[in-house]
Amino acid sequence: MGNVKINRRLIYVARGSLLAAVAVVLSILESFIPDIPFVLPGMKLGLGNLAVLLAVEICPLPMVIYIACVRALFSLVTRGATAFLMSFAGAILSSLVMYLLAQNKSLHFGCLGIGVAGAFTHNLGQLMVAFFVVGEAVAGYFPVLVLFSVVTGAITSLVHYFTLPAITRISIFRH
Repeated sequence: MGNVKINRRLIYVARGSLLAAVAVVLSILESFIPDIPFVLPGMKLGLGNLAVLLAVEICPLPMVIYIACVRALFSLVTRGATAFLMSFAGAILSSLVMYLLAQNKSLHFGCLGIGVAGAFTHNLGQLMVAFFVVGEAVAGYFPVLVLFSVVTGAITSLVHYFTLPAITRISIFRH
């Protein structure tokens, strides 16, 4: 029985490490996509969120938070302290919300609802940091962030939904 417990922990660590690496690689790939001209500068689709979407389904909460932290640390290394603070706030807030929604079986939000909620809370976390760094002028961005959250959350949710069957065929990612 002890080996089963150790093996389960090893599987969680391996899953978390792979998903953290996937989140960073997707963030790197996303950095090559130019900013969308009609939205706010720096707004991205959030491809790294695909790894977190999978993690909320197959990993315990501490591993989901770990993946979010690794992703935020990547922005510290590549874009600096302010980007790190914004990424960290958004990643932690959205990871917690997505995890809680995914684990709540009495309310069925589905992949789309969880993805949109994750995108919204990620943007909300970033906006809260920007509010403290820049001031209340950033509050005007809120309506744009809401709209953009619905669009990006829906896109990443759809990608997650259609790639999930293939990903879960990989033995380490099976529930």
